[in-house]
Amino acid sequence: MNNVRKAKSSKTHIFLFLIVTAFFIWSLIKPAGGYGLWAAEVAPAAVGLIIVIVTYNRFRLTTLSYIIIAGLAIMTFIGGHYTYTRVPLFNWLKDAFDLNRNHYDRFGHLLKGLLAIVIREIVLRQTQLSRGSWLVAIVTSISLAISSLYEIIEWLSLIITKGGKESKNFLGTQGSMWDAQWDMSLTLIGTILALSFLSHLHNRLLNKNRMS
Repeated sequence: MNNVRKAKSSKTHIFLFLIVTAFFIWSLIKPAGGYGLWAAEVAPAAVGLIIVIVTYNRFRLTTLSYIIIAGLAIMTFIGGHYTYTRVPLFNWLKDAFDLNRNHYDRFGHLLKGLLAIVIREIVLRQTQLSRGSWLVAIVTSISLAISSLYEIIEWLSLIITKGGKESKNFLGTQGSMWDAQWDMSLTLIGTILALSFLSHLHNRLLNKNRMS
């Protein structure tokens, strides 16, 4: 029974890998902002995926974590292809609801809160920390630290390039002086929602993994 479950999980993981690969190839074809901006946008997801693939046999995560990683990677590849300020669906929403900006980047930062589940799994499996309020606090802190690090990288890119066009597109503030604060706040909200609604399911998957 355990072997059957493992084989089924492996097929799901391969399927996710193929979907992510297809989106990566599509994203690479004539990106709207040029290949420099595309590389800057997709680099974090690409590095993350390489780490996941290299460590797959030694440290296999739950299927829920792989679904989250795949979803975030696809979201990043879409943003890299169109640039985060010009994703068509969110341009349509901007026009339809008379919004003042394309909100794909903020939607993306909200979804990045889902990464808290992956962080939660690593912390539970690699440390002595048990489930409870301390786990929630530490996972939330790590999630926010990753979000703030990304904002610092964006800021440094603007300084290094002296405010060049590509770096401004990479920053994607769209005129908002509080863009970094918005991004980190939305990641915090996404983290809280992920931990609130997915922790129970995640616990069940972790327990199944221990029994297999």
